[in-house]
Amino acid sequence: MTKEEIELKIISVIDRIKPFIISDGGNIDFVKYEDNIVYVRLDGACKDCTFIDVTIKEGIEEILISEIPEIKEVKNIDE
Repeated sequence: MTKEEIELKIISVIDRIKPFIISDGGNIDFVKYEDNIVYVRLDGACKDCTFIDVTIKEGIEEILISEIPEIKEVKNIDE
């Protein structure tokens, strides 16, 4: 898959995850895909949640890696 194809698939998966995050008072946006790492931004209730690392590693990262094997990690950009 090309980088562009991977990015489109990432966005598609995030769009499927987003309603669950929103229902919990948060939000997630795709920022970029670089060196097999997906960068996202979690906002709303997720931004200050003590479970943000669990949400990223055991939720978002597991789903993305299971659907897109090229991905090695997911990181939150806290800006």
